[in-house]
Amino acid sequence: MIPYGHQWIDNKDIKEVTKVLKTDWITQGPKIKEFEKIIAKYCSAKYAVAVSSGTAALHLAYLAADIKNKDEVITTPLTFASTANAVVYCGGKPIFVDIEKDTFNINPELVEKSITPRTKAIATVDLAGHPCDYDKILKIAKKHKLLVVEDASHSLGSEYKKRKIGSIADMTIFSFHPVKAITTGEGGMIVTNNKSLYEKLKTLRHHGIVKKPKKGSWYYEIENPGYNYRITDFQCALGISQFKKISEFIKRRREIVAKYNKEFKDIKEIMTPIEKKYAKSAWHIYPIQLKLEKLKVNRKKIFEELRGAGIGVQIHYIPLHLQPFFKNKFGYKKGNFPITEKYYQGAITLPLFPKMTTKDVKTVIEMIKKVINSYQK
Repeated sequence: MIPYGHQWIDNKDIKEVTKVLKTDWITQGPKIKEFEKIIAKYCSAKYAVAVSSGTAALHLAYLAADIKNKDEVITTPLTFASTANAVVYCGGKPIFVDIEKDTFNINPELVEKSITPRTKAIATVDLAGHPCDYDKILKIAKKHKLLVVEDASHSLGSEYKKRKIGSIADMTIFSFHPVKAITTGEGGMIVTNNKSLYEKLKTLRHHGIVKKPKKGSWYYEIENPGYNYRITDFQCALGISQFKKISEFIKRRREIVAKYNKEFKDIKEIMTPIEKKYAKSAWHIYPIQLKLEKLKVNRKKIFEELRGAGIGVQIHYIPLHLQPFFKNKFGYKKGNFPITEKYYQGAITLPLFPKMTTKDVKTVIEMIKKVINSYQK
């Protein structure tokens, strides 16, 4: 089976992790700060806070943004559960708005129409690694005095108008799950240029503890409870080693995407993802759209046939407003966001990861063509 995504761990990575495991510091040591500095510099951000997962990063970002009971955060329904779940953790309400037809990112025009007196933040998601239209979003946020929290779980290494993702929003979060651009196993990070937010994030990551050395080297106070969202030194050692290869990882992803685009461009039954002029995508995933009106079968049949042939396709994502929790808790229902729903009906994510061989890529292309051709109307 060729999976849709996969980590690439080599002997250098293993060696760096092993080094840390042989030291006195396997957690809360120097590798965490080193990893934070590396990612912050890469993103042109002043500050970074490494945490235990991308979900933890989102939760802390919303807490730092002071999201509380009944506060609203505008976001997209086309995302992983964490983007909206973390709003709920804070007692807030995710306000979904529909997506653009071409990028499948949140539609800025609909964002402004959804702002109410309860709105505290806009949470963008760079689907597949393609940045949102941040000039428009930041203009709206400034006008209404809102914070922008960027879920960049897909877009470490992406660029918006030649600016690295991580330097644009008030807070940007990354995930280091194994299928992401680089991995720490599980792990995440928040980057920001705002010192006040940075200080909040650091405290929240570590139980809300604030040390008061003037009262004694042991002394600390907890003004507000935080969380144990700490990451380990050996995870960060892996992240540092992985980061050294991020340029070649992204280069390989872009090579595979170029090959897919070339091979699929004349197949009228599918639509390939785009990359707008303002964007340079790190291409976390490659989601195609089946044009079901041109096919004899539904998406499920094609999905299962590809899986049966060893092509580990996936779906990104089932829209959150169709999930029972969000329907029952907030009253969302089918039909609320027609562009998102249409996208979902035909979406299939093809394998895309740096370790894919030329043979793997060829196999995926050949099987897609074979299956699509067999079900043409």
